[in-house]
Amino acid sequence: MPELPEVETTCRGIRPHVEERCLSAVVVRNGRLRQPVPTDLAARAAGHRLLAVRRRAKYLLLDFGHGCIIVHLGMSGSLRVVPAAQAAQPHDHVDLCFGELALRLRDPRRFGLVLWHDGDGEDHPLLSGLGPEPLGDAFDGEVLFRTTRGLRQPIKHALMDARRVVGVGNIYAAESLFRARIHPLEPAGRLGLQRCRRLAATVRETLAEAIAAGGSTLRDFVGGDGRAGYFQQQYFVYGREGLPCRVCGSAVRRFVSAQRSCWFCPRCQRVRAGQGAHGEGGR
Repeated sequence: MPELPEVETTCRGIRPHVEERCLSAVVVRNGRLRQPVPTDLAARAAGHRLLAVRRRAKYLLLDFGHGCIIVHLGMSGSLRVVPAAQAAQPHDHVDLCFGELALRLRDPRRFGLVLWHDGDGEDHPLLSGLGPEPLGDAFDGEVLFRTTRGLRQPIKHALMDARRVVGVGNIYAAESLFRARIHPLEPAGRLGLQRCRRLAATVRETLAEAIAAGGSTLRDFVGGDGRAGYFQQQYFVYGREGLPCRVCGSAVRRFVSAQRSCWFCPRCQRVRAGQGAHGEGGR
């Protein structure tokens, strides 16, 4: 699934091509996505100028002032800038046309979304309950420490809970925890403030590096310009079961928790024994 870096890469890639341009047409070839594409989408948005392209969590918001188009890339989607006259391929379901250019949604598994919302999108039911952006000022070690007090839930699961922090999916949770030297199953409430600060910093660092690399391309993802990302070449643990840890040489291990694969290094990410409810004794 495209995660925050992939969606941010798409946002930055399409923005200069369509911002301040008028939406001239909407072409829906297959509106049967995770939720149906609104039948009145063209009536609501066509003829209006696109004021801004923004990202919130894993959603793209195309802001027209009087409302916005909300796009989610689902499990395997991409949103690319193409010539509007370019012939559509299988799984090219929706075009948002801006004169001679189009934003084309390709979604082989049809788990994506193209919705209309009256307003700026932030109060849409899909977005209104989301936590802070991990790259924004509202997220840091202190915030992570406060929101995990008393949690027995594994820290990896807590990181992937969008009510606590948005956009940290399986790939970047695994990589961030490795960089912070924290086992993915360690109870979130046992992490003291020092380790929460370190983990928040590695989350930001990992996401920033992934964005700079154009995100990760594991199957279908390409950015707004059609190029694949290459952050997967820098993974420490994700998808590297049995391979040597890039730091200590131990074999990377994998297990399944909450129906999701988890990768870790057994030497670099040991669970700390004998910790009480306050983790690091208040450190």
